[in-house]
Amino acid sequence: MRHRDTFSSCHPLVNFLYFALVLVFTMFLTHPAALGISLGCAVAYSISLSGRKAVRMQLVFLLPMVLVAAVVNPAFNHEGATILAYLPTGNPLTLESILYGVSAAVLLAAVITWFSCYTAVMTSDKFVYLFGRVIPALSLVLSMTLRFVPKFKAQLRVVSEAQRCVGRDVSDGPVLQRVKNAVKILSILVTWALENAIETADSMKSRGYGLPGRTAFSIYRFDDRDRAVLAWLLGCGFFAACGWAAGGLYWRWYPTVKCAALTPLTGSFHLAFLALCLTPVILDRREERVWKRLRSEI
Repeated sequence: MRHRDTFSSCHPLVNFLYFALVLVFTMFLTHPAALGISLGCAVAYSISLSGRKAVRMQLVFLLPMVLVAAVVNPAFNHEGATILAYLPTGNPLTLESILYGVSAAVLLAAVITWFSCYTAVMTSDKFVYLFGRVIPALSLVLSMTLRFVPKFKAQLRVVSEAQRCVGRDVSDGPVLQRVKNAVKILSILVTWALENAIETADSMKSRGYGLPGRTAFSIYRFDDRDRAVLAWLLGCGFFAACGWAAGGLYWRWYPTVKCAALTPLTGSFHLAFLALCLTPVILDRREERVWKRLRSEI
């Protein structure tokens, strides 16, 4: 059966480099076109990973946060030369502050979506494989942290079901009793989390984790496909970085909106960034076409 996500099956170095590049470009580029490309590609890859239903649930929590970020900036930031109106406090409401608030909201949404894709692709095993020998203690802590949220949610369901069976769920009894039940569940979960962390640390220590000269089994191999994808990422990232350094992706919000002139060269920088962000989707679609062709030949 074909892997559900082709890019996830690549070498961990390729996965980590991809997310490092797209996150760095997203957080430091202020050009609206680049931010739109980043958000669109992040949503597309998130749909490819989790399906439309999961992304729809994610947007339910993400959209209010984005709207708050878009509204807060013009309410407190009054820079800009284009005054649209005056607030009841007497401060001006400027067009530039509104546009910058929308841009900041798009950036926030893109970064959060990219990190959700990162947690789905870069598992704790991949992270430990990459940084276990360089920073063993920190890589172990980070991998445990990344695993903690899904494990905590799963354990919460188990504890809640067990408490419900004995009539001590948060939905049973008066308000005071519900609070006591919730505190009891929280106490159980905290105790479980601390014991789990200690057991994991003792297990890794007993296996010699972090000791010099320690060898480790690995299922990851850097093959020709990984070399090709790595070269593609480095090429697109280098070209986009050159455009960034040369001012081809320049955008200024204050005091007036100003940007680099749109030319075939500056457009090519955006295309390079688009190709970089779409790499997982391109790989997945290419693998899907190959899979369909092979099935048709059977």
